[in-house]
Amino acid sequence: MNYLAHLYLSGTSEQVIVGNFIGDFVKGKKYLDYPNQISKGIVMHRRIDSFTDKHESTKMAKAFFRNEFGLYSGIVVDFFYDHFLAKNWPDYSTITLRSFAKRMHAILLSNYMVLPRRVQGFLPFLIQNKRLESYATVDGIVQSLKIMGNYSSVPSKSEEANIILQQNYVLLEDLFNIFMKDMMKYVSSEFEIELPQPVEQETTMMSANHQRK
Repeated sequence: MNYLAHLYLSGTSEQVIVGNFIGDFVKGKKYLDYPNQISKGIVMHRRIDSFTDKHESTKMAKAFFRNEFGLYSGIVVDFFYDHFLAKNWPDYSTITLRSFAKRMHAILLSNYMVLPRRVQGFLPFLIQNKRLESYATVDGIVQSLKIMGNYSSVPSKSEEANIILQQNYVLLEDLFNIFMKDMMKYVSSEFEIELPQPVEQETTMMSANHQRK
């Protein structure tokens, strides 16, 4: 999962939020160098990634992108999972995506000095460009994938990824909904995280699936 999902799944603890956000940038046992709750967030990040990779819905979603992205297909799915979460945000939270993003920005900035240097480097850009909010649109998430391709080993094929997404949009969104329901149960039980979500979340999701049919 990508930044938005990791932040959402962190619950309300500021230090767990920080740890979950920086999880990709803390390798091996370096997590032990951080305060207890930040360490918990880093470990949580790793276990969320493991759960995601092993989930059947994720395996099915990755298959759509394997020809173009090979071993990096999971990263593409992570981005699009963030898109579906942002697009359907009212199904998962009682506050707006903008309010959530602003709170996350404030928490990360207040803990700026404990962030790894690479995170310190891109955080201002993420905030200035309202990257978390931009995930709610296809153009926004594809742009983020394009940036990733320019600065990493992920193949620079954002347009190809967009075409695959558009051609299989409904199915990929359904796979995400199945996955996210299981992920929320996993995080709640394994880490005792209380996730803010509307009372009618499940009803809303069922109604949306019914309308597609």
